[in-house]
Amino acid sequence: MSTAKYTPRLQDKYAKDVVPALMKKFAYKSVMQTPRLEKICINRGVNGAVADKKTVDVAVEELTMITGQKAVPTVSKKDISNFKLRKGMPIGARVTLRGEKMYEFLDRLVSVALPRVRDFKGISDKAFDGRGNYTLGVTEQIIFPEIDIDKVAKITGMDITFVTTAANNEEAYELLKELGMPFKNAKKDNN
Repeated sequence: MSTAKYTPRLQDKYAKDVVPALMKKFAYKSVMQTPRLEKICINRGVNGAVADKKTVDVAVEELTMITGQKAVPTVSKKDISNFKLRKGMPIGARVTLRGEKMYEFLDRLVSVALPRVRDFKGISDKAFDGRGNYTLGVTEQIIFPEIDIDKVAKITGMDITFVTTAANNEEAYELLKELGMPFKNAKKDNN
């Protein structure tokens, strides 16, 4: 029996390849200055959750299957009479991934799920928030192999937010690009 602890492929890649590449590009004085991925937050709003309560349960179940971690329902923060919405009603699902599960999810997203998107030409590099975080919108949950397409009643999307310790967009862009995110307008690297 081996006692070697399992580490996800992208976590090894971060330590061996990404950190040295970022240190070279941005001339950090310490390894601790290099930006890292802190967490991945996946949020999914459910259309028609007010009329049919089971749609939120299905969304929670699907998000749990996709991420490998128990998702929780999100509830409304206020009453909106036009939507027949009351404060505290379940309206979506969310999950926050950290550590090994985060790296495993990112690996599956980049190598399996995104290539399954119809007419995929890469993801936009315009969705950074100015503080080093990136949000990716996915329009169909069926791009994930964990979802059985025959059992899906309604195709819905989700927002995937990558929270990093990067100080600005450029550092976050380089970090995610080094981790394998397929950006479509790859900035010129021949400086």
